[in-house]
Amino acid sequence: MSKMLTIAVDFDGTLVENRYPKIGKPILFAFETLKKLQQEGHQIILWTYRSGVKLEEAVEYCEAKGIKFYAVNKSYPEEEYEEQFMSRKILADVFIDDRNINGLPPWGEIYHQLVKSSALENELPRKSNGLLKIFKRL
Repeated sequence: MSKMLTIAVDFDGTLVENRYPKIGKPILFAFETLKKLQQEGHQIILWTYRSGVKLEEAVEYCEAKGIKFYAVNKSYPEEEYEEQFMSRKILADVFIDDRNINGLPPWGEIYHQLVKSSALENELPRKSNGLLKIFKRL
């Protein structure tokens, strides 16, 4: 079984075309990919610049597309954000954003990278134990 990931995903330019403050058209396979990841047990956090009414609109749009987020602009549902004491940095294993250094890859590629990386993490303890034995001999 693969390691379950917490995945923070942006909205504008990542799930939908960037038409802020409006909601753009869905990006090809974005919602299908998130649904599959959720079905596999991964937690999806919406991590976006939007706030207030615009944030509510984005969440409702995603829910209409079949995505119910684990949390929205926070690391876990119960987290209370206090601006003077906390950063808005989200605790996640992976961040998916159109502003990545190489831009946003196609969602099919994102899915395969996530599945591959979470499967590899499960193999690391066995491989690293072998490496530790080698280093102990040196």
